Amino acid sequence: MNGISGSEPFRQQVFGEQSRQQFARCYPEQAQVLDHQMASNEWLTLEALARLGEALPGASVEYNPGDLPVGIKPENVPSNGLTIGDTIRTIDQSASWAVLKNIEQVPEYEALLLSLLAEIRPILEAKTGQMLKPQGFIFVSSPGAVTPYHFDPEHNILLQLRGEKWMTTFPAGNARFAADEIHEGYHLGGHRNLVWEDDFAAEGTRHHLTPGKAIFVPVMAPHFVQNGPEPSISLSITWRSDWSFEEADARAFNGWLRKRGITPRAPGRFPARNRVKAFAWRVLRKISGR
Repeated sequence: MNGISGSEPFRQQVFGEQSRQQFARCYPEQAQVLDHQMASNEWLTLEALARLGEALPGASVEYNPGDLPVGIKPENVPSNGLTIGDTIRTIDQSASWAVLKNIEQVPEYEALLLSLLAEIRPILEAKTGQMLKPQGFIFVSSPGAVTPYHFDPEHNILLQLRGEKWMTTFPAGNARFAADEIHEGYHLGGHRNLVWEDDFAAEGTRHHLTPGKAIFVPVMAPHFVQNGPEPSISLSITWRSDWSFEEADARAFNGWLRKRGITPRAPGRFPARNRVKAFAWRVLRKISGR
């Protein structure tokens, strides 16, 4: 994909020594708020992001009304009736939520993503091995917008750039907050949104994010997000690891077993490895041509 004309993204250090030490202590299994020094710049204004949304393929943008319940089903999410560009340009009044996916498809944003990940790469690779599949996502939200209860398969640091939001996180791998069958269904092609129960709320950890704050979210840790009273812009930098791919493939293999009447044991969380089940799923996938 062609780039968007303009100057090069800035390359200043964003994560200071204290934040890198905090990240080293929490990675890969503990949600943790960090500080960042990501200054505003021309690549992250609303107009620049509207142009980015218009340049990305349709499959790389998602947007909808922001006044949604925490536990809404994917099939019940309505359209906001706008284009992605208009949604972002009018985010202060469109009552919407938008995400621009895989921003690394545009060279300038790829350079920004990789420069951020380079700052923490030695730390993460010391624990979970080679950094794989780096991806970037930008979230633009209207005042009060809600990102429903869900989980994600990547290691993720979300940097708050404008406005404020509250993210409520739940322990990764705890079947109370996301049953094994839901994990398996997701890794067999299901949706990331989860089944919400109102009594979960008292057991989550609520993190307040303002400009200059970031949060590390572990792989498959359930969470939801409530935006504050102003429009919000957040940048999410993500990566995968051999461990995260093994966990995903083991979940898929468990789903295959469950469909055949077997009740499998859940994969182990880090530092446990799931090589046998992951290998079995990869063989099955190759044989079936998936």
